[in-house]
Amino acid sequence: MKKILVVDNHRVIREFITNFLEKKGYHVITAEDGLMALETLKTYVPNVMFVDLILPNIGGKKLCQIVRKMPELKDIFIAILSDIVAEEKVTYSDFGANVCIAKAPFNIMAKNVLTVLDQWENKTDLSIEEVMGIESVHSRSLTQDLLSSQKHYEIILESMSEGILEVTRDAKIVYANPTAVSLLSQSDQTLLASDFTELFRGDDRKRIEEALTSSEYASSSVLEDTQFELNNKKFFMKILPIKEEGKRTKIVILNDITEQMGTQSQLRNAQKMEAIGTLAGGIAHDFNNLLMGMQGHTSLMLLQTDSTHPNYTHLKEIEDLVQRGSDLTKQLLAFAREDKQDLRPANLNQIIHETAEMFGRTRKEIAVREKYAKDLWPVIIDHGKFKEVMLNLYVNASQAMPGGGELTLETANTTLDGKDVKPVKTEPGPYIKIMVSDTGIGMDDKTKERIFEPFFTTRELGKGTGLGLASVYGIIKNHGGFIRVDSEKGEGATFTIFLPAHRKDAQKRKINPNRILLEGSETILLVDDEKIILNVGREILENMGYRVIVADSGKKAIEVYKENQDQIDMIILDAIMPEMGGNETHEKLKEINPRIKVLLSSGYGINDQAVQLLANDCDGFIQKPFNMEDLSKSTRAILDKNNGQGE
Repeated sequence: MKKILVVDNHRVIREFITNFLEKKGYHVITAEDGLMALETLKTYVPNVMFVDLILPNIGGKKLCQIVRKMPELKDIFIAILSDIVAEEKVTYSDFGANVCIAKAPFNIMAKNVLTVLDQWENKTDLSIEEVMGIESVHSRSLTQDLLSSQKHYEIILESMSEGILEVTRDAKIVYANPTAVSLLSQSDQTLLASDFTELFRGDDRKRIEEALTSSEYASSSVLEDTQFELNNKKFFMKILPIKEEGKRTKIVILNDITEQMGTQSQLRNAQKMEAIGTLAGGIAHDFNNLLMGMQGHTSLMLLQTDSTHPNYTHLKEIEDLVQRGSDLTKQLLAFAREDKQDLRPANLNQIIHETAEMFGRTRKEIAVREKYAKDLWPVIIDHGKFKEVMLNLYVNASQAMPGGGELTLETANTTLDGKDVKPVKTEPGPYIKIMVSDTGIGMDDKTKERIFEPFFTTRELGKGTGLGLASVYGIIKNHGGFIRVDSEKGEGATFTIFLPAHRKDAQKRKINPNRILLEGSETILLVDDEKIILNVGREILENMGYRVIVADSGKKAIEVYKENQDQIDMIILDAIMPEMGGNETHEKLKEINPRIKVLLSSGYGINDQAVQLLANDCDGFIQKPFNMEDLSKSTRAILDKNNGQGE
């Protein structure tokens, strides 16, 4: 016996077709909506389905689409029954139907139903393009208006950024807009007719079950401010009761807040990093002041110590340690603010060797091999940032060799053509190639693909930020170069940097073994809030022949300058002081004498405040801690700047 399923929400239509077809020898089962039809299809596989287009709880179009996606039902013959064919042109093949029959008077509709069944049984002309019986129905303006309104709301629902679902009183999903389908990471075939609560687990599921029950009696939304998580997405949920005659359903609104929560997390992290940066900057400033005292006293002792004295070597070692401490504070200051690029010609072999020496002192279980090209072309780089690049690569290599190993550093000249640089979108031409190779654990292809992504790390939680190699990538890219990695699991890794070469000669740092001090006899006002700086600064300047007046605050400096302005030739001014800072002090001094000569001093480096002071006609800047040679050169450069110009 041939099996028929009739899906229609009108009882009269269901009864008419059932009685009519049973007399013809067919076995007929009916369903009054799409949800009931899907439940029926779980245990009953018909040969033919007659489906009304307008159905509650999953419409006819969606029902057809779901059936066509179910392997066990894909061969069912589907005939659409429609009473809106005169008002709306339906391309029924688009949603998987074979034919469409208009709901005409019963005698005409019965004839068309039999025609369809005869054609199906005889397997002839199973697809009829025209709507059967359409000539027997007439367009109704009210129906047209209702269909137009329905389309309007469908467009709105399908374009909403919120996920919208309709669920029955027993939590079955009967409608889901595209956003809901995406948010829940389920196909509509799987989603429709499923239990909404089964998407969730634990406490979330319990809360939703309670909310769906309470919404039966509520007059407004529930769970409005409750956060849920599903498929790595976070969202707020609202449940609105909809009461209609004969049925109760709920509208569930899902508001995706994943990106919002991510932004808030990033903001909190940025605020935390800003606080740490402020703390780091403050520590570096105070530490630089201590180093300045150590450097000053060491310089004074060296000035009075012959190079043959047994303590001379110890003093020089102290001076070197102060410089290394200063290098550490510079790293703290670089973290505390966003440095501008200071591009200068560079000899990369020298910089790489210096950073390798620094690293080698901290990781003696790693053997460093250096293979540098003797005729390496110069480049123009930010020296500090390039050192940061190399140190990050060394640290990354050391983490891949926890038990020790070999780190090989190589440089070479190379010329890249258009094919070489096309993948990285940069210019062909002469480049410097720098290779950093380790004998560590290596990495697989998935890790290589993500190695330069911000926050990506293979280390356990809390053991690394994942920013080191991302920083390397960004710095190299900002210099017009690129970086790539070659590695196999268990075979170590090689990071290769390509930087554009520069034709001009690089600056090679030359160390003068003689301590040259440029002396003078002018009067200098030294302004600093740190007593140790004032004491050692006064003694250093006096040893260079200058007359020194000191002031321990900006306010005191103004008073001293007013009393001695005819005698004071220059001011050494600390940028950061309590109460009256360097900027305000400088402005008030300029009101007294617009042509005043000022050397700015700071333990913070050239930060925003220092930049502002330099822009306001400060004559120079010196970074704490400084030695006697640096101070003597900076002082004389300013004092001699405008000599002979009618000062």
